[in-house]
Amino acid sequence: MLALARKVNESIVIGNDIEVTILEIKGDQIKIGIDAPKSVPIYRKEIYVQIQEENKKAAEEEIDVSALKNVFKDSVKKTK
Repeated sequence: MLALARKVNESIVIGNDIEVTILEIKGDQIKIGIDAPKSVPIYRKEIYVQIQEENKKAAEEEIDVSALKNVFKDSVKKTK
């Protein structure tokens, strides 16, 4: 892990197109701004962990293949 010291209005650059700027420091909270392309997903870590857990649960669920086939058959009939 790289640890850097920054003051308000100072930034770091990640790669060629991500910039993280310190916007405000109040007590034990720091407000940061992230300038990145829209194609780069940005999450708070606790939200990212929840997403990963939900994805893992979904991947472990058993899929009813026959019900899935019926869904596709019905959608094909509706498009004709």
